[in-house]
Amino acid sequence: MENLKARIRQEGRNLGQGILKIDSVINHQVDATLMLEAGAEFARQFGPSLPSRVLTAEVSGIIPAMATAYALGLPLVYARKHKPVTMTDPVFVQFAPSHTKGGEVSLMVSPEFLHPGDRVLIIDDFLATGQTIAAMARIVQAADATLVGIGTLVEKSFEGGREILADLNVPIVSLVIIDEMRSDGTIIFGS
Repeated sequence: MENLKARIRQEGRNLGQGILKIDSVINHQVDATLMLEAGAEFARQFGPSLPSRVLTAEVSGIIPAMATAYALGLPLVYARKHKPVTMTDPVFVQFAPSHTKGGEVSLMVSPEFLHPGDRVLIIDDFLATGQTIAAMARIVQAADATLVGIGTLVEKSFEGGREILADLNVPIVSLVIIDEMRSDGTIIFGS
């Protein structure tokens, strides 16, 4: 998606250690028009797989997942990182290491919103190591639902996440692929 790639070129900052700051696009300020375009593109690519709901992890995944759910006319479910008092047991829980948080995060989804037989499309902001998406895929499996695809705004191919997710045997679509983030701050895009 050339518009997203252009914004990363203009405003993205390579903070080192594989961390890309695109706060002006998705993580702190949201470019709503760009996110609606991304959602429409995910809907175009994944619509034929007939998902019944979209799943993401809070917080930064919510915006592109919401845009995708809107474009598909589907509900959006997001995995919570902290259990609110309104979420009663039992819940689906998985854990994943977080590069940006510097530790492990829990991901929780209530069975009230993820059902056996659902066809689930996972949408997230980044595909890096693949651990967060793999944890969401395990939640889909625990719910006896079917994973139909994975979409991400940005894939950092050098972190190997796609390979981690290959065993899921579902289409993986990344709107922008970054092959390298050099120590001098340069960002090298893939095709």
